[in-house]
Amino acid sequence: MALPLLFALLLSLPSAPQAVAAKLADITVYLDGVKLPADVPPYIDPKLGATMVPIRTVSEGLGASIVWTQKTQTAAIAKDGETIILTTGKKTATVNGSPVPLDASVQNKAGRIMVPLRFIGENLGLDVVWDPAARSVVMRTINGGNDGQTGGGDPGGDPGSNPGSDPGTEPGSTPGSDPGNGGSKPQGLRGAWISTVFNLDWPSAAASGNMNKQKQEFSAMLDQFQRMGLNAVFLQVRPASDALYRSTLVPWSKVLTGTQGRDPGYDPLAYLIEETHRRGMQFHAWFNPFRANTDTKTASLASNHVSVQHPEWIVTTGTTSYINPGIPEARQHIIDTIMEVVNGYDIDGVHLDDYFYPSSGVFSDDATFALHNPSGILLKTDWRRDNINAFVRDLGVSIHAAKPNVSFGISPFGVWRNKAVDPTGSDTKAGVTAYDSMFADVRTWIRQGWIDYVAPQIYWSMSNAAARYDKLVDWWSGEVADTNVELYIGHATYKLGTTEAGWQTSGEIVNQLKYNAARPMVQGDIYYSASSLLKNTLGIAQALQNYYGQN
Repeated sequence: MALPLLFALLLSLPSAPQAVAAKLADITVYLDGVKLPADVPPYIDPKLGATMVPIRTVSEGLGASIVWTQKTQTAAIAKDGETIILTTGKKTATVNGSPVPLDASVQNKAGRIMVPLRFIGENLGLDVVWDPAARSVVMRTINGGNDGQTGGGDPGGDPGSNPGSDPGTEPGSTPGSDPGNGGSKPQGLRGAWISTVFNLDWPSAAASGNMNKQKQEFSAMLDQFQRMGLNAVFLQVRPASDALYRSTLVPWSKVLTGTQGRDPGYDPLAYLIEETHRRGMQFHAWFNPFRANTDTKTASLASNHVSVQHPEWIVTTGTTSYINPGIPEARQHIIDTIMEVVNGYDIDGVHLDDYFYPSSGVFSDDATFALHNPSGILLKTDWRRDNINAFVRDLGVSIHAAKPNVSFGISPFGVWRNKAVDPTGSDTKAGVTAYDSMFADVRTWIRQGWIDYVAPQIYWSMSNAAARYDKLVDWWSGEVADTNVELYIGHATYKLGTTEAGWQTSGEIVNQLKYNAARPMVQGDIYYSASSLLKNTLGIAQALQNYYGQN
């Protein structure tokens, strides 16, 4: 009788998967820090590993126009000149007239139209990152970005996005580990980007206003990085035209205390530099140059924030506000804030991500173009690039005049231009490019010697059809050849564990490092994000430790 009774008892209990599923919170979606509407909860397709969201999230949240044709079960999505067409059951989408393979297409669930968020977002020019701990998808308007908003891509930003034709999907693969393949201990710079915006990597939200906890978190982070074999950190000291250092020009960042302008009770940057140098590691101060704020509201900003003091300098696009690069006084203000750090702290380098002009949306600067164009440049696109060139040139001159030993480098989006547009560009099919989308003429910066190093965000795998990692490393190697500019490569460790092609094991990163080691132009590697390293996604910490020969 024991077996029938046991069987009856088991039938009366909920199954394990059901019990676990019942405890999972609904998935939330954010764009540039703002929660997006969802009339039904998003969900992860268990077979495809893609996060599906109601079409309202795309139309209302992302501002795209949607046309749903019931007869053909087809969704046409358009925004800022980008057009995406998906049909239920089809394994390809049409992006700007070209067929693109995808893992998950549009789904009609009980009359609710659901679409794959990552594929849509990235093809509309957004950086899309999954945060499993918070069960949230965080998107940001791309400036490549190293800082991402959950630790992806802003280098992100930061620190980026996939090309428009790459159908990367949400995580869903089974975690594993790849111990790397050892080898002799490589030389060169080995760094990690540490995002502070939205308390992504440091300090944690739980440490808000707690000086001791913030110090403990950073020291522990450095210890972990050292065990992996890293020798440099790139910490975001100006996430939103504010400061993680004592400044007479800009307010204290809200990531320290929860309130912008509130003194944290110590000088975080002085402590961060001291702790880093005590371990024999380099400290590079990372600045978001032209981002004014992560949203367009000003009510919670400190009285000395640039958006309050100089609203005439501010341009809003989407849910982000920018300092207008076309205004000379605005550019000089940014240089002055950076030079506060150069002159006041023992940093090893000044590092910029690619927050120049936004890569999508409307940037209203017609009046500025007319007013601040002393050279009479005919095309606004050329004028915008000239503005950024002037900023990079003048900042470099200021840094090197004050402290010649402080290096100055920039981390641009990984694709300068596509070969189809410019024969001298890379053999890629990126939907966003540094030169045409962000008006970042990186080639000129390199050839003029305005920067000491360039660290392109090559955030794609060796098997990515639209923008292959190896092709881009070779292209950038050619750009720095016969110059005094060093080349570091930005790696997308934040993509490990996603179902995008090539990111299912940490062996992808190891293979990228091996590829770099055979290219003499590559002088170092930087990883985005710190969180992916600290969480040891797919055993990446052990893989790096083994590769770099750490004990």
